[in-house]
Amino acid sequence: MRAVITVIGKDMVGILAKVSAICAENSVNVLEVTQSVLQDLFAMIMLVDISKSKVSIGELSDQFTELGERENLKIHVMHEDIFNSMHKI
Repeated sequence: MRAVITVIGKDMVGILAKVSAICAENSVNVLEVTQSVLQDLFAMIMLVDISKSKVSIGELSDQFTELGERENLKIHVMHEDIFNSMHKI
């Protein structure tokens, strides 16, 4: 099972490290990452494998929401099936 994690906010040191740390703590494997910094805006999309996660996708999402609130970031986690369904015609 895979999920998509998106992160948007003002650029600062350590965003990728903090998001990756939550993944590592929960046995979520990062498969692919793309990130951009546009002037002072940070945007990142991660494709992750959640099949061995220690927590449910809901709990993982809650952890990222807490991180986002602390760091003034918008972090969203979406199961790959929902992501794919949203993008089918």
